[in-house]
Amino acid sequence: MQTEEQLKELVKQKYAAIALQSKETNAASCCGSGCCSTEVHSIMNDDYTELKGYNPDADLGLGCGLPTQFAQIKNGDTVIDLGSGAGNDCFIARAEAGAEGKIIGVDFTPAMIEKARANAEKRGYNNVEFREGDIQRLPVTANVADVVVSNCVLNLVPDKDAVFKEIYRVLKPGGHFSISDVVLRGALPNALQEAAEMYAGCVAGAIQKESYLQLIKGNGFTNITVQKEKTIVIPDEILKNYLSEGAIQQFKEGNTGIFSITVYAEKPVAENKDCCGDDCCR
Repeated sequence: MQTEEQLKELVKQKYAAIALQSKETNAASCCGSGCCSTEVHSIMNDDYTELKGYNPDADLGLGCGLPTQFAQIKNGDTVIDLGSGAGNDCFIARAEAGAEGKIIGVDFTPAMIEKARANAEKRGYNNVEFREGDIQRLPVTANVADVVVSNCVLNLVPDKDAVFKEIYRVLKPGGHFSISDVVLRGALPNALQEAAEMYAGCVAGAIQKESYLQLIKGNGFTNITVQKEKTIVIPDEILKNYLSEGAIQQFKEGNTGIFSITVYAEKPVAENKDCCGDDCCR
């Protein structure tokens, strides 16, 4: 069993290598959201190309949803993107928030930060900034964000509860988030749970869907809504690296499901600290 720091270092190394790949190399490994890749991190991405603000240089094919499409970003909003990578969701958010908005991307991989900053500078985006930091301890002051977005990142974080606490802290009262992430129904085979590539690929670190939603509720968020859900199918070409043919068949016929969900929730406008009833805000 790897420690939290070992898991973080695994993810940092994997995503640093991806950041240093060319867009062409990354795209060649995948054939869309029904991906034929042998890299598990690229089997679940959605198509961003029709969204306003799309920047192909910033799209590394690493997401599992389109959170910015559902995030209800308004002109002038301050938006924080957790695990901002090369800046894809930040640039989409900028198109929604306009010149009066402010976009902050946070990522703990230096190579991703460098790539994102270069993409922003190349396009003269002076209201988009990228900060190196751990999303369990965001380098952002409290009550500053109107919207928080994230795309297939929280499953990579060992302490997901800490992340939701940080999201609550940085959101303004009345602010909201829209997050795409991977969740489970049922248990993964041990060989998949223990595989480093499956962790870095956003599968082994996923938790049960109901537990995920309960973490959100337990941290005081309201109006929790699953905006989109889709099934993730791991191709046999990937599974055979970890499971025998018989185990693959058993996995497919079992009750385990892997899903991408996009979840929306709000930070209450005001906290009623004296409340002790069922309608209590927090």
